[in-house]
Amino acid sequence: MRRKPEKTTPSAFWPVAALVVPPLRLITRIRVIDGDKVPASGAFVLAPNHYSEIDPVVMGYTLWRVGRAPRFLAKASLFKVPVVGAVLRGTGQVPVERGGRASTTLEAAQELVAKGRPVIVYPEGSLTRDPGMWPMRGKTGAVRLALEHGIPVIPAAHWGTQHLMARYGKKISVFPPAKITVKFGDPVDLSAYRDRTLDAAALSEATELVMDAVTDLLEDLRGESAPAERWDPKKQGQSETGRFE
Repeated sequence: MRRKPEKTTPSAFWPVAALVVPPLRLITRIRVIDGDKVPASGAFVLAPNHYSEIDPVVMGYTLWRVGRAPRFLAKASLFKVPVVGAVLRGTGQVPVERGGRASTTLEAAQELVAKGRPVIVYPEGSLTRDPGMWPMRGKTGAVRLALEHGIPVIPAAHWGTQHLMARYGKKISVFPPAKITVKFGDPVDLSAYRDRTLDAAALSEATELVMDAVTDLLEDLRGESAPAERWDPKKQGQSETGRFE
């Protein structure tokens, strides 16, 4: 029997949704494709592309719209901000120390997995450096979390959030409403790695599969092909954190 959508269960998400959803509906027109590919229950990692600071709001709303309550790995410093910190803690977000050990982040996310909750992990780790806003080289946190706990990775892509807030922008465009499309994919097949030692090589290979899936979805949304070689900040002499434009 199909469980009730997670968002129908009373939680701290309700007042947050009451504040965020109405204005977002006014300033956006969000189309969701294949929302039924999001598991109705149980833990999973949602791995979307990332090119605007407003992406988490859009993806959080979209996941809520298809029936699941969104949880993110969020900067630990945000948990110290009055009101904001209380909201983050109340909605079960996971604090992550900038520059901290990856293992610490994964340990912090284990509680979500144990409770059968989804967690949104941006596999690129930061806003893409790719000039054309295509997905860049991924990091291994998303697949490590999925493989260590035996949960699926659901790829996702969105296009149009740059019209709501430009990359590294600080202002939200409220008119005309931004047209945004979000597409979910089938679980990435990581079966070849389930019984392997999770060394750097295996994690990198599995991460490439996730990034390929995300890129394929984005190609569908944009109606064009991504560059043959995925952007790698290190090869381009770029910092992997902070602004680059």
